[in-house]
This record gives sequence, structure tokens and C-alpha cells, in this order.
Amino acid sequence: MEDALLFIGSTVADVVLRTPALPQPGDDLRLTGQQVSLGGCAYNAFSAARITGQHECILASPVGSGPWGDWVQEALSARGVTSAIPRVDKPNGCCYCLVTPDGERSFLFEHGAEYFFRPEWLDALDNTYAAVYFCGLEIEESTGDVLLDWLEKHPPRRLYFAPGPRVCRIPPRKMARIIALKPLFHLSEVEAAQFTRCDDYQDAAALIRSLTGSGVVITLGSRGAYCLDENGGALIPAVPAPVADTIGAGDCHVGAIIAAQAEGLSLPNAVRRANCASAAVVSQEGAELDPYIWMKYRKEE
Repeated sequence: MEDALLFIGSTVADVVLRTPALPQPGDDLRLTGQQVSLGGCAYNAFSAARITGQHECILASPVGSGPWGDWVQEALSARGVTSAIPRVDKPNGCCYCLVTPDGERSFLFEHGAEYFFRPEWLDALDNTYAAVYFCGLEIEESTGDVLLDWLEKHPPRRLYFAPGPRVCRIPPRKMARIIALKPLFHLSEVEAAQFTRCDDYQDAAALIRSLTGSGVVITLGSRGAYCLDENGGALIPAVPAPVADTIGAGDCHVGAIIAAQAEGLSLPNAVRRANCASAAVVSQEGAELDPYIWMKYRKEE
């Protein structure tokens, strides 16, 4: 599986609640819509890489028991996806996504089986992947060291780390191990500022690169994305799109970068393709990239 791309992390049911505003204490708000869709950071990135790229993509995501676990398993089976990790006899969690009229999302989550890993699961994986993705949520949990142990033992050719808004909640000891693995960091502008305490995204990217020696991508919303590697920095403009919601936009972006770099694209060109993918996913409802909408936006690459 030397050309395969591995995505380690969660797959969950996203319970999307469309609300006129975020609730305040004592509020009584009437929802404008609701739906349940397949999500989870690893699944979203995996799905985007599979749709936008040409390499085999492998999902290593525990699926638990209970109503949410059964729902996730049925949704994966309907898409022809089999996790490289066996079912777990522990309840699956879910993610409640509150979406306001501007498309911005806030998450409330219940962590279940999908966030906890066992050494024997990872030991059963192949050791020669072209690229590996992992997220900060799994690292934050009590079994996060299990993932780090495996990555240290089997360093991939390319490693991608997309910790999301909880980047500063990862214990320093674990973060030091992550940095030593030299992954490409993928962060939003807000996340990068919180992590580095740099107000300027270029300064933040430079600081992160000085720690890892690897590429850095910082997403900037409607302004596009900034990337920095050994060839210097580049601001890649966004692709205009109407915003239905922003659920999964960052996951989709990093998944498309992973797929594009596996095909030999430079980091700026990979980010250019990823900007098209994230434009496509924010123009639709839910985190799972629609391949037909992707083809429409890919023309902008």
C-alpha cells in the first residue's frame, strides 16, 4: 500500500441544527431546520481525498455500538466504505452542529468509541503509506499516546496534522511529540493565532515551520489560504461560493491537499485545488463533499 493514503480518526453522525442565533441562557429558539449527516474529522478528510484525488484512501476509524454506532455503520456501508478498524463494543458518540444564518457553525460533541484507539488495531495496519492524516481530538484523549507511539514507530513519507479549534487543549507533552514527528500543520487563522500567539498569520506560519521544518497551511476564510514551505510563502485566493454552512470546510480542505500532493502537486497548487474543494463543500449543506458539486468548482482550479 505504498501509494495509499491513511486517515486516522473519527467518523460520527452530525446532528445539524439550523438556528436563527446561538442560544443564550433562558432562550427559547425555534429551529429553521435539522438533519443528520455523516461526518467526523477523519471521515470528512478521507471523503474529500477520495473524491478529489486518484490514490487509494483508507479510513482507520473505530465505529461503536448503540443507535449512533449502528447509524454510522449503515451510512458507511451504503457508501461502500469499510473501516480498517473493527467494530467496538462501546457506544458511539455524535456531534451536534449549531448553524446560524451566516453559515457559521458551533459544535457540541459527545466522545464515544470513535475517539479511543488500541495498539493492536494500529499494529494490524500496513506500515508503508504514502501519507497519513490525524486530528488533535484523538490525541487529546487518554489513548492519544497509542497513536503517537505508532506514528513514531512507522513514520510515513508525509504526515498531516489538523487539530482544529482544540489545538491548545492538547497537553504540552503530547504536542512536543507531535512537533517532533514534523507534520504539515493545517490550521485556521484563529487556531494559528491561539497556538502561536502571533497576530499575523504569516508570522504564525513562520513560527510553526521553525518548530517542525515542514509545510504549514493556514486557512483565511473568504480571503483564501496561506501556505509556507521550503520554497517560501504564498497566499492562494479563495474561490467565491455562496455559503450554506461551513461544517467540514477545514477537513475537506486538508483532505484535498493530501490527495493533490500525493499526485505530485506543489503545496501552493495543492492548496489551490483545496480552495476549490472547500468552496464546493461550503456551498452545500453538511460536511460530506458532493462529487457533482466538486466537479462544478474544480473548473476554477
